[in-house]
Amino acid sequence: MKFARFGAQGSEIPAVESDNEWFDLRGIATDIDATFLAEGGAARARDALAAGALPQLAHEAQSRIGAPVARPGKIVCVGLNYRDHAHETGSAVPAEPVVFMKDPMTVIGPFDTVAIPRGSSKTDWEVELGVVVGRVARYLDSPQAADDHIAGYVLSHDVSEREFQLERGGQWDKGKSCETFNPLGPWLVTKDEVPDPQNLAMELRVNGEIRQQGSTANMIFSVHHLIWYLSQFMVLYPGDLINTGTPAGVALGLPGNPYLREGDVVDLSIEALGASRQELTAA
Repeated sequence: MKFARFGAQGSEIPAVESDNEWFDLRGIATDIDATFLAEGGAARARDALAAGALPQLAHEAQSRIGAPVARPGKIVCVGLNYRDHAHETGSAVPAEPVVFMKDPMTVIGPFDTVAIPRGSSKTDWEVELGVVVGRVARYLDSPQAADDHIAGYVLSHDVSEREFQLERGGQWDKGKSCETFNPLGPWLVTKDEVPDPQNLAMELRVNGEIRQQGSTANMIFSVHHLIWYLSQFMVLYPGDLINTGTPAGVALGLPGNPYLREGDVVDLSIEALGASRQELTAA
């Protein structure tokens, strides 16, 4: 199944897709959030669809698309998780996942505007596979156990300000947590529709020019390994988002470092997860 949220920011309508039509979930859920995921919302939505109990959305599904998951409890990011990206940044291939946090309030819709922060000269792009947690995960016994804790997958844009990240005290969170720095969506795709998360094509363009073109097959640490690993250090809760890293092609690693400027347009996509587009504006 695919879940989405339609409407103005702060008043989105939760919806589920069936046969290319969208259906209103408000009769069985207040939102697509931690509570929905923890309390079997996906199964209830499936049953309600089968029973014909959900009204179809009409003009509402043509409105703004919000982030498909409301208010992640936390965003856990993994850096340098593609060998080619580690190489382009001059970093060694990590022996263990490089983990940092991102402010959950950075999440916006997939077609919303991204604001270049005040004082920024190095705002960068990163297309990433996002994993949404569906069940509490703590001290998992093995990577194989991780699959039971995945709600689904989502296209995520881990926008980054490299000067803030790398040159202003070495705190990665500062360069990752600026307002609007995590466009998400358009859909949350349940894991049953993504049988192999390690075989998804990824692409990102800036002003129509291809900058990133890769595959999740090239991750150093797989999705299941990351969930198992993270569960050894923190509790993962339903609705948490894990950004799993980006392939080569970011501005930081390109000749001339063509960082984003006001008016630039970024298009990104991941196979089976849809596409998104953001225009850059000044904060």
